[in-house]
Amino acid sequence: MAVHLSRPFPAFPAQSPVIPKSRPFVRHRISCYTPNHSTKFKRDYTSVMIVPTGIGAAIGGYAGDALPVARALSSVVDCLISHPNVLNAAMLYWPMPNALYVEGYALDRFAEGLWALQPVHQNRVGLVLDAGIEEDLRLRHLQVADAARASLGLPIVECVVTDTPLEVEMWVDPKSGQSTGRIRHPDSLLRAVQTLVNRAKVNAIAVVGRFPDDDVQETDDYRQGMGIDILAGVEAVISHLVVREFCIPCAHAPALSLPPFSMSLCPKSAAEELGYTFLPCVLAGLSNAPQYLEKSSLDKGCILASDVDSVVLPIDAFRGDAALAFARSGKKKPLIIAVEENETVLNDTPDNLGIEALRVSNYWEAIGVVAAHKAGVNPHSLRRNRIKNLQYTSLLPANGHASSSAIPIACLKN
Repeated sequence: MAVHLSRPFPAFPAQSPVIPKSRPFVRHRISCYTPNHSTKFKRDYTSVMIVPTGIGAAIGGYAGDALPVARALSSVVDCLISHPNVLNAAMLYWPMPNALYVEGYALDRFAEGLWALQPVHQNRVGLVLDAGIEEDLRLRHLQVADAARASLGLPIVECVVTDTPLEVEMWVDPKSGQSTGRIRHPDSLLRAVQTLVNRAKVNAIAVVGRFPDDDVQETDDYRQGMGIDILAGVEAVISHLVVREFCIPCAHAPALSLPPFSMSLCPKSAAEELGYTFLPCVLAGLSNAPQYLEKSSLDKGCILASDVDSVVLPIDAFRGDAALAFARSGKKKPLIIAVEENETVLNDTPDNLGIEALRVSNYWEAIGVVAAHKAGVNPHSLRRNRIKNLQYTSLLPANGHASSSAIPIACLKN
């Protein structure tokens, strides 16, 4: 409450015993202002935004091009949960104090109710560099880490080089059309992470793997804003491996040779042309990413899947573990929103999978629906002629017997 009082009257010296005229009564002005009064007695509204990686999403399939959506969505919710594919933009990133940076495998376990998210003020971040990275490129990544420590104050405590080159391989799945891959020496990666955990007590891991430079056509298409991100699928494989084994936040940045200069670069791919590495956004995200706790070891202040109020996904990307888990939630099912404009190479629509979802044309509409949902307003009431007459069910006896027929409540059109 802010209290504003009028200025006090000045003190005048005594003149004579003559009694002065009484001063007119002045009413002190008092104004009250209570910030966030409308949400004072409401719990936080939590939304999850998912754009799976390596599936050629029209929005979110390139270099951080879903980040504007996340920024806008975070402005209307109390807590936004998303993952590196949405929040990373190579040399670019955008700090959002109410956004949680959650790796994809951890997000799946969270949605299934197996893990909880514990917000933190700061993590101790360890950096793993692939032994297959050339000396000059390795130095570039070390300089990025030093810059993040000195200019951003990020807690990057130690760097380890793997004892064997990871040998990253990547390809496109011929059945699904999405990118995937593997590393030939996963044990080398896990040994490096274990060293950082044991020696430096890190609780978040950034991994930089040396990626092959020979997929020229796929890379050229991607730089033109077409096709899929050939790197993204195996990046997810790498971070999933670390999170599954150590249950701590992890994200990956690829190490690549500089591509040739292009005069016709697509804006949504341009963030990856700004420097020598994609590491800055990864370090920024991991610095305060939430920790992952199993259901059996929950602490006060943890966020559970049951706290989620809405989930926003591309229209045809509903077969992922997180999407299916949220769709099958029992007691408290979140509002699930399918964005038609964000198409991918998949065909896993809500209709094909029997999932109840609210279809919207684009992210403009999605954010409007979330804002209405948070306000406790039926989103359909914001559309023309979407609210029909309310019907009723009669419980009066018919011919001395309770009526078994019921007049259904009118359904809202999607």
